[in-house]
Amino acid sequence: MNRLKEKYLKEVVPSLMEKYNYKSIMEVPKLEKIVINMGVGDATSNSKLIEAAAADLAKIAGQKPVVTKAKKSIAGFKVREGQSIGCKATLRGDNMYNFMHKLIAIALPGVRDFRGVSPKAFDGRGNYTMGIKEQLIFQEINYDDVVKVRGMDIVFVTTAKTNEEAFDLLNGLGIPFRK
Repeated sequence: MNRLKEKYLKEVVPSLMEKYNYKSIMEVPKLEKIVINMGVGDATSNSKLIEAAAADLAKIAGQKPVVTKAKKSIAGFKVREGQSIGCKATLRGDNMYNFMHKLIAIALPGVRDFRGVSPKAFDGRGNYTMGIKEQLIFQEINYDDVVKVRGMDIVFVTTAKTNEEAFDLLNGLGIPFRK
């Protein structure tokens, strides 16, 4: 069993039940999924960039990403409807916990001048989004193979009802929030 999942069941659940007076274990918020999204805006001029970004994302997430398409045409950005403009991977179950462990224990501590992630990026419904400026913080990515350095958004989707509950859940799981 995954260490993070074990920590959630043995430490986080009891502490949340005590703090918020839940009557049932099923009320305790849990991590539902992690969505990793990589926007490839410059793919309008070069379609090979999507493939490179998808390959990088596949290495990071440990599963094949889905290529996202534009819903509308936007002339200002030279984007046509149906054109590939990014890729995303939705992680659930063990894959999700493995990625989260990798992010917390290996990738984030390796960032230069890292002081923690912003505690203000909650959406009001218990979900948390963080941005990463470059994919190179993950060990799976070889610097020499990178076509272009690009960032990504990582969304932690929880079953929490409020930001406070989601903060306590993610903090308990070990996300390094800025003090």
